[in-house]
Amino acid sequence: MKIKFLITASLSLLFSQAFAQKPLPRIGITGLAIESSTFSPARTHEEAFHAKYGAEIFTSYPFFSPDSTIPKRANWLPAMVGRSLPGGTVTKEAYESMVKQALDLLKKNLPYDGLFYDIHGAMSVVGMDDPEGDFLIRIREVVGKKTLISTSMDLHGNVSWRLAKNTDIITCYRMAPHEDAMATKRRAVNNLLTRLETGKGKPAYKAWIPVPILLPGEKTSTRIEPGKTLYAAVSPASLQKGIVDAAIWIGYAWADEPRNHAVVMVTGDDKNLVTKTAEDLAEKFWKVRKEFEFVAPTASLKEALDKAVKSQKHPFFISDSGDNPTAGGAGDVTWTLTEILARPEFKSEDGPSLIYASIPGPEFVKAAIAAGVGGKVDALAGAAVDARFAPPVRLAGTVESIEYGDRNAETEVVVKVGSVHVIVTQKRKPYHKEADFTRLGLNPRKSDIVVVKIGYLEPELYNMRADWLLALTPGGVDQDLERLGYKRIKHPMFPLDKNMKDPDLKAQLVPLSDK
Repeated sequence: MKIKFLITASLSLLFSQAFAQKPLPRIGITGLAIESSTFSPARTHEEAFHAKYGAEIFTSYPFFSPDSTIPKRANWLPAMVGRSLPGGTVTKEAYESMVKQALDLLKKNLPYDGLFYDIHGAMSVVGMDDPEGDFLIRIREVVGKKTLISTSMDLHGNVSWRLAKNTDIITCYRMAPHEDAMATKRRAVNNLLTRLETGKGKPAYKAWIPVPILLPGEKTSTRIEPGKTLYAAVSPASLQKGIVDAAIWIGYAWADEPRNHAVVMVTGDDKNLVTKTAEDLAEKFWKVRKEFEFVAPTASLKEALDKAVKSQKHPFFISDSGDNPTAGGAGDVTWTLTEILARPEFKSEDGPSLIYASIPGPEFVKAAIAAGVGGKVDALAGAAVDARFAPPVRLAGTVESIEYGDRNAETEVVVKVGSVHVIVTQKRKPYHKEADFTRLGLNPRKSDIVVVKIGYLEPELYNMRADWLLALTPGGVDQDLERLGYKRIKHPMFPLDKNMKDPDLKAQLVPLSDK
């Protein structure tokens, strides 16, 4: 018994020493992320990406904190990561500049065993289709085809054939709103580490199925059916033995490119199971396509305001959805605000209290700063980028607050016009959290009406609302897709082609990245 114990202990020590001596894998990190509406006249420039370099990149991922095990499992070599608010098409100059920086930094730390490719998947670049696929091919030219690449994406991204071919493991969010964004990135990193640590390397099979469906995110929220049940099937599918990951992409509805459509993709080592799982998920998606409805009751802006003014439920939220900056809208369409200020209910200070978030107006901000808190201001705001629906709006009122230093807005002011508290920003900014309002001295919970440039309400706003309507307003991310005028997407496409036949949803096996 003693001899057996000594042998077991010796073997355990030998394995421990061998494991301890095994060099940690060398893993790079890079990516560019933005959602770009090609239906918006806006252009996105390099500074919007707030690029991070080297060790600073770790601050974007809580799972790289010192108390996490992930930092200890590899020799991490972060290059450059950029992430912008959704917006207009990215300029070619900005794209090329950022890609060159990323590639130059990757070259400095060759070779790599693995790479974490962190993207959104809906970036559009002037004169290009599928920039994420282009970027990945250029990464491959630097790191080689043997490097194991794990890609993390938004479920509103687009998975082209070449993106699928040049990545090895791919995953995306499983919740909309994206409360699992960081969990998804962590899963992508864990998938990468596990395949390297076990020596299994690249999954043997990648099944890709384009699903001819194009729907806005506001119709495909996982809070409600059928999205709730459809996406609930993804995690169990990914946990099957022989499967590495499974994903459903809704795709991005506000870009007019051939890659814009839904996709199902499954990776793993069991060919039959990978194929069957992908086909099962695609069939489930197609089967429920006609059941998708808006996540909130919808109305015209007039109908929404009429109901909000009469309602006893406060705060009553209205989504100014057509110019939602977090879907890619320019953020400075003044049409909704102009309509609000024209209504008699809001002309006097004792009318229904309404918060409007927000409108960019750098010249207005300067005038408000000059007037100071409590001072009077009379200047124009908005429609500097997208004036297709209404001209700049005149705001004449009292400056209630001025705040400096916001990452996106830079400077924010609140001006009260009648009973409307208008947030005006130096640069566009989405308002998703209660603190976005309270730091400006506003209390959305006490307001009668809150109008936000948004689609579905983000969690804090959703939990705060007493009632809610999604107003179908004009802009670069119009929820009425048929008004957009697509010219380049593939047809037939549901729901644009009403009488289309059922598509072939047979899985296509994507060649491995080193083949």
